[in-house]
Amino acid sequence: MSTPVFAVDGLWKVFGPKASRVPASPELAALDAAELRARTGCTAAVRDVSFDVRKGEVFVVMGLSGSGKSTLVRCLTRLIEPTAGTIAIDGEDVRAMDKSRLRELRRHRAAMVFQHFGLLPHRTVLDNVAYGLEIQGIGKAERRARAAEVVAKVGLEGMEQRRPSQLSGGQRQRVGLARALAVDPEVLLFDEPFSALDPLIRRDMQEEVVRLHREEGRTMVFITHDLSEALKLGDRIALMRDGRVVQLGTPEEIVGSPADDYVRAFVRDVPRDQVLTVRTAMRPATADEAGNGPAIPPTATISEAVEAVARAGAPARVVEDGRCVGVVDAERLLNVIAGATAGAGDAATGSRAAGAARVGAAAPAERGPATPPPTAGTSEELV
Repeated sequence: MSTPVFAVDGLWKVFGPKASRVPASPELAALDAAELRARTGCTAAVRDVSFDVRKGEVFVVMGLSGSGKSTLVRCLTRLIEPTAGTIAIDGEDVRAMDKSRLRELRRHRAAMVFQHFGLLPHRTVLDNVAYGLEIQGIGKAERRARAAEVVAKVGLEGMEQRRPSQLSGGQRQRVGLARALAVDPEVLLFDEPFSALDPLIRRDMQEEVVRLHREEGRTMVFITHDLSEALKLGDRIALMRDGRVVQLGTPEEIVGSPADDYVRAFVRDVPRDQVLTVRTAMRPATADEAGNGPAIPPTATISEAVEAVARAGAPARVVEDGRCVGVVDAERLLNVIAGATAGAGDAATGSRAAGAARVGAAAPAERGPATPPPTAGTSEELV
């Protein structure tokens, strides 16, 4: 297996006096936030976090305000100094880097896209995008040519000579994205870049990230508090609470198999049929079924499979690399939709009813009212 782009192991970030004593003491490390602050005057923003970021994936870190996610991403390039643990990029120890090596890391290998664009108001779009190349010492003609290519890539062609004050919020965020892309980094780090944007502009920017990832296969670490954004963008998601990762998995794993009540509350309103894939519903094919019926890939969602089965009036074949690996029928699809996690409430009920109508099957027997899930209350703001 190839070396991960980022490898994080046992990472802590503690703010306060004599911070290093907290991860070094099992007794202190086990205290909750209030107890730790009362005993030591310290706040643990990141607690014993471990994960790998694989080459070419979009790795999403999500959580509510105060969960530690932004502190975590800043630790990756030591914009915030970790208290304990290891961080490696391509196998190189980030915590052992001197100032020169850190500058190289931030300028060439890992580029940051922030929520606040940080554009230079007196510079044009083109010169803002070229700024990172200027810092690297690249000549004016070359950096402007490279900047122009990236400006076009993010959909701002024709706006090269405008100033930031002449742009909309979404356009300014595109400039920020282009500036990060211009230095051709190995990995892009996004710290809640779209949270201040209007919903429609935010959706456009999400689509832009999806498109760029599809076209370039660039490694991305994306920080967000928005579950729908995480599910849309992430190949894998690390869900944080109070500085810890409470579950790490694919969107399908997070929605289909929540690790605890906290995660279950987070995903309670997610339409399962739009996240879970047919792998969760397929069964072995009979000899007749293996050669007949519509074909869908194993990555197709339950919702897409429902439509295929409804159109054909027959089970759909799940085909991978030209081979039938299973079939899905109306009954199994409805069972997956109906199998909402505990306390999934009205959203799951609505999806189940809609699925039954599309497939033409009878809805499951009526159940009593769902038990309300635990509330995903906000944690105390850490950083």
